[in-house]
Amino acid sequence: MRRSKYEKPAPRQGGGLKTSAMIASLAGPGQRTQAAPFGHALVELAKSRPDLVGLSADLAKYTDLHIFAEAHPDRFYQMGMAEQLLMSAAAGLAREGFTPIATTYAVFAARRAYDFICLAIAEENLNVKIACALPGLTTGYGPSHQATEDVAIFRGMPNMTIIDPCDAHEIGQAVPAMVAHQGPVYLRLLRGNVPLVLDEYGYTFEWGKAKTIRDGRDVLVISSGLMTMRALEVAQALGDDRIDVAVLHVPTIKPLDAATILAEARKGGRLVVVAENHTVIGGLGEAVAGLLMRNGVMPERGFRQIGLPDEFLDAGALPTLHDRYGISTGAMTRSIREWL
Repeated sequence: MRRSKYEKPAPRQGGGLKTSAMIASLAGPGQRTQAAPFGHALVELAKSRPDLVGLSADLAKYTDLHIFAEAHPDRFYQMGMAEQLLMSAAAGLAREGFTPIATTYAVFAARRAYDFICLAIAEENLNVKIACALPGLTTGYGPSHQATEDVAIFRGMPNMTIIDPCDAHEIGQAVPAMVAHQGPVYLRLLRGNVPLVLDEYGYTFEWGKAKTIRDGRDVLVISSGLMTMRALEVAQALGDDRIDVAVLHVPTIKPLDAATILAEARKGGRLVVVAENHTVIGGLGEAVAGLLMRNGVMPERGFRQIGLPDEFLDAGALPTLHDRYGISTGAMTRSIREWL
């Protein structure tokens, strides 16, 4: 039985945590999910794209690339625990006309392989797609696995597009768009049983576009990734208090859809809140704040950020950590209510 995302898991004898608590599903109780949407999207796409190849740094099973590897073993390369080699090999394949999908954990791409991505891939504007699991706080295994600063790192890299999809529905649409795009892409990947949310709103992913999922007169939440599904839950919770919340989903963090964000932020009478599964330093929040400041836009009821603190985070049960660091639905609801 799936544990509620708000339930604190019982400790093991001796005080240790169960592994399932540290890698808990992002889905709430009873929420619809889809298994391995990234891997299945690649398999479907590979039918018409013989140039598509997959590479992993010994983590194919944990990035859902194993689905592709099983379907196309002749187009899959296991590079071992060597992320620098992974990115260099992907660059070489791109130079030979292939479209490589390089997968690992976000911490290993952003921290360990940064220079190789920058000089071998981004500087040459090569057609490499870097899809990384465990972005932000999506694991309880502590700072060695929590990529809380990956967006900040890649936002500063020229030629790099950054995509942060919300759910399985959007991943299924973002993958073919990512492969069709010419140039390097960094995808923040949700893996395993990924929630299905946006299909209920008739949402369609468009490259480089932010979209209003729901409108509201009191609060505008600008969000990306899993924080959009949380923002929609917050909107429902605050709606019970007659607080009307709009949700603007921003899957493309770089380049930012400036026109749409500015148009929404200029609407009067609303508190503007940016919510992200990332440190408040250098991510979507500061990107939006800079955009508003450069264009002289000051929201009437103020501007706030919901994100992870500028510190190394604890290890522990994932639902507990989300509440502790303010990105759970309950914590977000409390924060917005207090700001109002």
